[in-house]
Amino acid sequence: MRHELIRLGMSHPGDVSELEKLLQSGSIKAGDIKGIIAQTEGDGYARGYSTLAFQVLLAPYLGWSHQQIFDRIPMMMIGKTGGLMSPHYTLLFRKESSAEAAPATGKRFVFGVASSRQLKPEEIGTTAQVDLTAEAVRDAIADAGIESLEDVHCVEIKCPWGVGGTRSKAASALGSGVALGEIDRERIGETAINGDHELYSLRTSVSAGGEQTAVRIIVMGNRRGSDSPLVVASGVMRDSFDLPGLYRVFDELGMPASPALAESDRSRVRQVFVNAGADALNHIRGQRHTIHSDALSMHSGIVAKAVAHAVVGALVGDAAILCSAGSEHQGPQGANLIAAVVEAAAEGGVTG
Repeated sequence: MRHELIRLGMSHPGDVSELEKLLQSGSIKAGDIKGIIAQTEGDGYARGYSTLAFQVLLAPYLGWSHQQIFDRIPMMMIGKTGGLMSPHYTLLFRKESSAEAAPATGKRFVFGVASSRQLKPEEIGTTAQVDLTAEAVRDAIADAGIESLEDVHCVEIKCPWGVGGTRSKAASALGSGVALGEIDRERIGETAINGDHELYSLRTSVSAGGEQTAVRIIVMGNRRGSDSPLVVASGVMRDSFDLPGLYRVFDELGMPASPALAESDRSRVRQVFVNAGADALNHIRGQRHTIHSDALSMHSGIVAKAVAHAVVGALVGDAAILCSAGSEHQGPQGANLIAAVVEAAAEGGVTG
């Protein structure tokens, strides 16, 4: 199966018309769609409206109920689009490889999906969620066929909200870090969850939603033998001013930035996944900022997303990159996590 990823625009939270056109033309088969990640405007109600729109569209094609679609296809709706963030959705799908398709000489893009069982209310934000997440991430890695953990570059998670969402996000981030070999499970007790910030994953982004009762996982990486036209690389900006950290991600993909990507390279970018962490701290490089104290302090996560989105968007020349906010064990506090999915150059792939 050939692993693919594309982005489509949204004119409002319920706009799935671009996907509808592709389904009607036969360019994409509904049964090939394995995951959806959307950047939608608005709050939880808007996110729920977007989810329902996908369910209504896909149900006649798949012959599934709305609940079956929700249970079988991870749909991650990331709400609240501050700054210049352009609402859109990313489709991850697998289609039959053509008979003449040959694997690339290097490693190419693959993805895997998985879900935990439903969490009991009292398990949300606890070590039970840590362990359930770790198990689900391992299942998604296996679904992708990735053999080395070093080849995993991005783990996107949607988990239950619980009470406040913060501990739930923290527990899932820690669980993913355990599955990726970044965190020693023995160091995680109940007080470590959103407490010990020396524990973190460099490749995990977590969002929480009241519509979720299980932990939903999408893992992206590279694998030798894949005939996907794409590759993915990842890295860390130590803070929102760390352009060299951002450049290193694209350097790994053979796309140098000086100071922005060339037009020919910009056209190769399929998606960039950003996890913004500026709101974890009250300063940047020793200088005080007002994310937590000015008039928009109740929207600190949105402000952090908007800043990171502007920096990365300027590099790639694109407003429809996906940006979420999460400082709960998702990188060092104050850092941005970056994963870029691009069209591979010629017949090659990544070698690492």
